[in-house]
Amino acid sequence: METDSPPPYVPQIRLYQDWLQARRGLRFDGYDALWRWSVTELDAFWQSVWDYFDLQSPTPHDAVLARNVMPGARWFPGAQVNYARQVLRHVDAAHAAGQPALVARNERGQHRELSWPALRRQVAALALHLKAQGVGPGDRVAAYLPNIPETIVAFLACASIGAVWSVCAPDMGTNAVLDRFRQIEPKVLFAVDGVSYGGRDHDRCAVLAELRAQLPTLRHVVLVNNLDATKTIADTACYASITARKDAETAAFEPLWLPFDHPLWIVYSSGTTGMPKPIVHGHGGMLLVMLQLAVLHNDIGCSYAPNSFGERFHWYSSTGWIMWNAQVGGLLGGTTCVLYDGNPGGSKERPDWGVLWRMAAETGVTFFGAGAAFYGNCMKAGITPAQCGDLSAIRALGSTGSPLPAEVQQWGSDFMAVAGVPRVWWANISGGTDFAGAFLGGHRELPQTPGRMQCRMLGAAVEAWDEQGRPVLDAVGELVCTQPIPSMPLYLWGDADGARYRASYFDMYPPGHGRRPGGGDLGPEAGAVWRHGDWIEIGSAAHPGCLIYGRSDATINRHGLRMGTSEIYSAVEALPEVLDSLVVDLEYLGRESWMPLFVVLREGVALDDALRGRIDDAIRAALSPRFVPDDIFAVAEVPRTLSGKKQELPIKKLLLGQPLAKVVNRDAMANPGCLDWYVDFAARRGAAAAA
Repeated sequence: METDSPPPYVPQIRLYQDWLQARRGLRFDGYDALWRWSVTELDAFWQSVWDYFDLQSPTPHDAVLARNVMPGARWFPGAQVNYARQVLRHVDAAHAAGQPALVARNERGQHRELSWPALRRQVAALALHLKAQGVGPGDRVAAYLPNIPETIVAFLACASIGAVWSVCAPDMGTNAVLDRFRQIEPKVLFAVDGVSYGGRDHDRCAVLAELRAQLPTLRHVVLVNNLDATKTIADTACYASITARKDAETAAFEPLWLPFDHPLWIVYSSGTTGMPKPIVHGHGGMLLVMLQLAVLHNDIGCSYAPNSFGERFHWYSSTGWIMWNAQVGGLLGGTTCVLYDGNPGGSKERPDWGVLWRMAAETGVTFFGAGAAFYGNCMKAGITPAQCGDLSAIRALGSTGSPLPAEVQQWGSDFMAVAGVPRVWWANISGGTDFAGAFLGGHRELPQTPGRMQCRMLGAAVEAWDEQGRPVLDAVGELVCTQPIPSMPLYLWGDADGARYRASYFDMYPPGHGRRPGGGDLGPEAGAVWRHGDWIEIGSAAHPGCLIYGRSDATINRHGLRMGTSEIYSAVEALPEVLDSLVVDLEYLGRESWMPLFVVLREGVALDDALRGRIDDAIRAALSPRFVPDDIFAVAEVPRTLSGKKQELPIKKLLLGQPLAKVVNRDAMANPGCLDWYVDFAARRGAAAAA
């Protein structure tokens, strides 16, 4: 008896190109031509994204890009949208197909699923509760929550009524959380009673008490019982009780229509000095860019669509990393999202790098994403598919957070081949918290080269610029973006005159620098050029693909989570034994991250194991275990400029093997004599590495 075989799978980006040809009469000879159209014809490209995903607005927009200038671009004026409305439009179709909205696991072995109708009902119940507490459009709602379904429900409830969401992970120290939340003056706080991580339960009630004491603008607190369902705290509302509501008002609730540029969330990206930057992104920009990333480039379709694999999208993340936002973005396209809360490496007593793989096997994950460091740890641990279950549903692996070494990617491909997926596709991406998107990413139909990203993203006018501000190919340069993207920050919270925003991204290349992707000078009317702070190499036709070489500034990017060096110094130099300090991260060209800390100690104090432990504990408590240094060295002085600034970047370059004369000007230093120690240290380290 003959049976019909399923139709061949068509990549999402191919479906989009077929749509462009059928609806717009546009046909492109290869991806490079499509990319160049997307960054030179911005109105046509972003309008096509709006139309392709059938985004809705009760009012028409007057233009696509009304003001093409950075900073200050104005997108889709007149349009009204809502992030939560776009998510919830999938409820009926996805539920009819038998697909859940969320699948969640934790390291205690608990498994939960949240249906699409339950997601809609809980979002509505929580949104109505917030409205009853006086929360309205523009009010800030802070969250101290882990990667669990309750966090996503709380976020969508805030978005649905126009409140501005901001979350910090419970592995962050109290001071680091306060440094963020104090700036935005939240009205409501969602907080967890505790978390499990690394085989241990960690109570967070004391942290909650401190947050309440130090955030005077709080008017209401909602407690999420994650460890103890019976736990109660005075003057808090119970999340479970609120979301259990079922009545006619809940059933009739609909998210508000909001202006395209209404603020959606505040995320944080640290510079090398000062407080963390509170970055505000808008509803409309995130709708467009998250759909473009997830569907067109990561090739994740609707879970219920005929041309899909019953998509189940997992990207391991903390809520403190922008990849949590990207994970939630899967819901915008009707995709089932699979969450994991806990340590992906097991515990200190029982290391186990098969945890996430087994979860993926048991939940039917089709797209498996994680930080590059995760795959490296799996390779070193020597895990095998036999230890992980049936992984044959996985058809794509995603990586970001730091450069993925070629040998690690090859290991992953070999690992999946043994697991029954002989040609797994890697979606290696690179972007940032700053614009909650990707500059570089994957393309299902392009060739793959281990260790490289396949292409520049559609709509992202990315170039590598040399020291003279000229675009280069097959050479390392500053990563710049010469055209606006809808998800670039609306502004930084509290930055009334925009000075901090301009200094963060546009000071290096003010108006008048560079050339447009299609040719022609960028004049002053085009505004400034976005400088991202990464080193990048963009390949020519002979060497396709792109490569990120790590940070070009002194911000620490530790396994995908950024932290300003000033925050590390604040924790370390609070110790009475430490007079001064300097930290650099030598993540570069796919090498394993190595972060040394140099400390100047009080006279008579020795750097023994006890002091090393106190320094580690101070960083762990104030920031996160991710920022504990790999090594600590006692030094006589920290190199400083004449104006007193620590010279982090020159020391980083020196330790990466560049000659002293090319990385620092002694005449611009307050203490040039201290460089001899660092030169000798770099030479000894280089000799040891070569041996």
